[in-house]
Amino acid sequence: MSQAMVADATISDVGITPNARRLLFAGFMAILVAGVGFAIRGAILADWAHIYGFTGTQLGMITGAGLTGFCFGIIIGGLVADKIGYGALVAAAFAFHILSAVITLVVPASASQATAYQYLYWGSFIFAIANGTLEGVANPLVATLFPHNRTHYLNILHASWPAGLVLGSLLALLLGQYLHWGWKSQLGLFIIPVIGYGVLFLGQRMPKSEAAEKGLSFGEMFKDIGILGALIVCFLLALFVSGIMQPLLTKAGYTAEQTARAVTISNSIGYCIAGALLVIVAVVTRFSIGAWLLFMLFIAHALVGTVELGTDSWIQNITGNILSPKQGMVLFIWTSFFMFSLRFFAGFIEKNIGLSPIGILLAAATIACIGLNVVSAINTFIGAILALSIYALGKTYFWPTMLAVAADRFPKTGAIAISMMGGIGMLSAGVIGGPGLGYANDRFAGQQLAKRNPAVYQQFKSDTPSRLLGLGETYGLDGKKLGEAKATPPSQRTAAQQAAVEADQEGNRWTLRADSAIPATMAVIYLLLFIYFKSIGGYKAVHIAGTHAAEPIPAGAA
Repeated sequence: MSQAMVADATISDVGITPNARRLLFAGFMAILVAGVGFAIRGAILADWAHIYGFTGTQLGMITGAGLTGFCFGIIIGGLVADKIGYGALVAAAFAFHILSAVITLVVPASASQATAYQYLYWGSFIFAIANGTLEGVANPLVATLFPHNRTHYLNILHASWPAGLVLGSLLALLLGQYLHWGWKSQLGLFIIPVIGYGVLFLGQRMPKSEAAEKGLSFGEMFKDIGILGALIVCFLLALFVSGIMQPLLTKAGYTAEQTARAVTISNSIGYCIAGALLVIVAVVTRFSIGAWLLFMLFIAHALVGTVELGTDSWIQNITGNILSPKQGMVLFIWTSFFMFSLRFFAGFIEKNIGLSPIGILLAAATIACIGLNVVSAINTFIGAILALSIYALGKTYFWPTMLAVAADRFPKTGAIAISMMGGIGMLSAGVIGGPGLGYANDRFAGQQLAKRNPAVYQQFKSDTPSRLLGLGETYGLDGKKLGEAKATPPSQRTAAQQAAVEADQEGNRWTLRADSAIPATMAVIYLLLFIYFKSIGGYKAVHIAGTHAAEPIPAGAA
C-alpha cells in the first residue's frame, strides 16, 4: 500500500459536514425519480406494444435506452464533478428531465411504429441522461460524506431506487388498472419528485472528494482505472453506437446482403469511436494499465447491471404473462418494497454479522442465481411471492455495495471510478441486459410455438427479425397480435390465440433460466475476490492521508 494511503477498519455513522443528512436525503430523492420513471415505463410496455405493434426486441431497445443514456450522464458527470462542482450538474439534470418529458409525451397515438419508436427511444434516453447525471452527483457525494461507513450509507442512498419502483408501480396500478388513465398521464407524474430534489439541493454546500481535496490531477485520478478499466467502457460504448447506427443505415426492403453490409458498417463506426477514446485514455494516463482489482470490479458490475436492471425491466412483464398483469404488478411492488427494506440493514450485516462487503456480494450472487431458477417455475401467486423474495434478497445489495467497494479501495480516483462503475452497469443493462432478455424471449417463445404448432407460429410470427450480438437471427411473436390474444378473456380465445399465449409464457420461463447464468458467473468472481482479500489480511477501506476521511473519528462516535 502506498505511503499516501492509510487503512481504516473502523465503522462509524459520523458525517464530515453538518448538512450530511440533508444531502443524503437530496440524493435519495434524486434517485427516487429514476425508480418512479422506470417502474411506470415497465408497467406501460404492454400498452406500447398494443398501440404501436412493437416486438419484444423493440420494447427491449426502448427500455435499454432508459438505461444506456444513464451511462453518458454518470460518466461525463463523474469526469467533471470535481472540476465544475455538483450544483451545476444538478441544474443540468433538472433541465434534461424536463426535456425528456416533452419529447416522450408529444408522440401521438396515431403515429407509425417507426415514428413512435424514435420518440419513445430518445425520450427514454434523455431521461436516463438526467438520472445518470444525478447519480454522478449522489454516489461520490455520499461516499465522501460518510467515509467510515460507505456500504451502509450507499445502500441507504440506493434504497430510493426500489422505493421509486414501489411508488411508480402503485401509481401505475391505481391510475392505469383501476382509474384507466392513459400512459402519458401516468408517465408524466415523475415530474413531482424532480421538483422535490431540486428544492433539497438548492443552496447547499457540498464537500469535495478525497482526491479533489488532495488536489490530484485528472490524470492521477485516472491511473487506477487505466487502459483495462477504459477497455470495458469502450467495448460497451461500441455496442451502443453500433445499435444506434444500424436502424439509421438499414432501410425497409433491404436484401440480406445489404442488411449485413449495414451491420458491418455500424459495427465499424462503433469500434472506431471506442478505439479512439481508448487511445485518449492511454495518453492521459501515460499508458497506465490500471489496477487489476478495479478491472475485475468493472467486469462484475457489468454483470450486475445485466442481471439486476436488465431483469427488472422485464420481470413485471414476465410474471404478468405467467400469472396475470395485475398479479405481475403486485409482485413487482412486493419485490421492490422488500428490497427497499433490506437495504437499510447492510450496515447491520457488516457490523454485527461480520460479513465484509465482498462476503455480502458473494452471498447475494448465490441467492440471486437460485432465486431466478425458482421464479422460472412459478404457477401460483403465493409461490411467486416466495420465489421473488429469494431473488430480491439476492439482488438487493449488488449495486450499492459494489460502489462502496470501489470507493473504499480506490479513493485516489475521486468521483471517476464509482461514476464509471455506475455507467458500466447501466450501459451493460441497456445494450445487453434489456435487449438480451427481449431477444431471449423472442427466441424461446418462437421456438416453443414453432415446435407445438407450426401453422399458428406462421400466423403469429413477427415480420421483424430479432438480432443480438451475433447470436443469430430469430423471429419472435408479433406484439400486436399477441397483445390482442392476451386481452381476450381465456374462455373466448381461439385455439391459435391460446397456443400463442402459452408459448409466450413458456418462453418467459426459459428466459429466466438462461438469465440465472449471470449471477452464477458473478458468484465465481466474488469468490476469487474473497480469497484474495483473505490472503492479504482481510478487507479494509483505505483513505488518502491528510484528508478529512483519514482524520480520527471523534470519541464515542464509532
